[in-house]
Amino acid sequence: MGPDYATPVLDLPMRWVNSAFGQAEAARTTPAAREDARPDLAQWWRSFRDPLLDALISEAVAGNLDVASAKASIREARAALRQQNSALLPSLDGGASAARSRSNESTRSEFRAGFDALWEVDLFGGNRRSAEAAARGVEVAEADLRATLLTLIGDVSATYVELRGYQARLALARRTAASQRATAALTRTMFDAGSSSALDVARALAQARSTEATIPTLETSYAQALYRLGVLLGQPPGTLAARLEAVRDIPVPGRFAGAGLPASILTSRPDVQAAERQLAQATALIGQAEAARYPSISLSGSLSTSAARIGDLAKSSTIAWSIGPSLNIPIFNGGQLSAAVEGAQAQRDRYYIAYRAAVLQALEDVESSLVALTQERSRMARLTDVVAANREAAQLSRTLFQTGSSSFLDVLDAERSLYSSEDSLLQSRIAIATDYIALNKALGGGWDGDVDASRPEIVDADMGPRLRRAAGR
Repeated sequence: MGPDYATPVLDLPMRWVNSAFGQAEAARTTPAAREDARPDLAQWWRSFRDPLLDALISEAVAGNLDVASAKASIREARAALRQQNSALLPSLDGGASAARSRSNESTRSEFRAGFDALWEVDLFGGNRRSAEAAARGVEVAEADLRATLLTLIGDVSATYVELRGYQARLALARRTAASQRATAALTRTMFDAGSSSALDVARALAQARSTEATIPTLETSYAQALYRLGVLLGQPPGTLAARLEAVRDIPVPGRFAGAGLPASILTSRPDVQAAERQLAQATALIGQAEAARYPSISLSGSLSTSAARIGDLAKSSTIAWSIGPSLNIPIFNGGQLSAAVEGAQAQRDRYYIAYRAAVLQALEDVESSLVALTQERSRMARLTDVVAANREAAQLSRTLFQTGSSSFLDVLDAERSLYSSEDSLLQSRIAIATDYIALNKALGGGWDGDVDASRPEIVDADMGPRLRRAAGR
């Protein structure tokens, strides 16, 4: 009963809008080769060539609590599937009873034992649709696990890049502050010698202190990134302090292999796959609701034996048996069953809209990440030229000041501009790495290794009958 599911055919663009990466890939790929156009996203984070980052991601996959929760959801969905499949099979129950009765002067004992069997004939496929929906639920849970891993790997990578960025910016701030302190000391020496003014000394000290004032904020941000990274790995905040205290360069991503075609996100993005499987599950539930409007047939049987003494149950006993079908026909229910079908259809429509929205969101994520990465690389190239020019300007201003050809204010302005441009260049390097991570997340890059979802977090060792213990023990 109900509609048979077919994957929706969506009208997707043939090329990416905002990046030469996507346009070049689409130009050399025909529509018939869409399956071959999927970019290779396996372990994309290794392009950073940072063994410590690789190790942190592996530890996060093993210890993250969101991943553990997603694994538990898979086990729950699999258990629900087994329950639904059992409805397709007969059930068999055994029972026994003993009774003692007294009438006038006689006492009578009766012992009974037997079996009852029941099988619902799934004539209109309602139980099979329920099992189909449960199977789709397992696939949804598995896709959710992959989506959780995708988000986790992206978060670990981005947080690690931010942490290294804060380290680099802290080093720059401390180095610049030390240089500015030295400039202030030189200015005071010149003031004592009568070749500089008190105003120059005050300005030099103010600039050094202004740079030093940025250090606590950067240290706070570094600590927050460190704590966040520990929690992502399923560990207490600060656990990774010793492993990450050594200053390293900001990770630099390798060459981007290409975004493939927009259609590739249908198979690479786990959130899109989860939305599509939810739509399939909702479609199966329509059949379940529709089958409830039709008659149901059950086949039941029983076999029992009774005797006056328990020892006679297997020999001198009375044996009774019965077998036969039963029919249940819904005649009048006030429109309840038809309303259930309409509700299931509306839910299917809602999941269809959610699937389309997930696809559009995926396309937007990729487009935004492509343009962000492209433009940030262009920005970094310009900032590199700005830093070189400011460094030369700072050297010239010092020389001219020492020869009396310019004021000390020119020196301060040049040093301030140099520090600002160097810090902006570091932030641009951080942004490029972050945009690269976001692009791989948008394309669906994630963990491609095995993840064991069958192992429970808590193993219940004492499930059988036992004496009741006092509460709280």
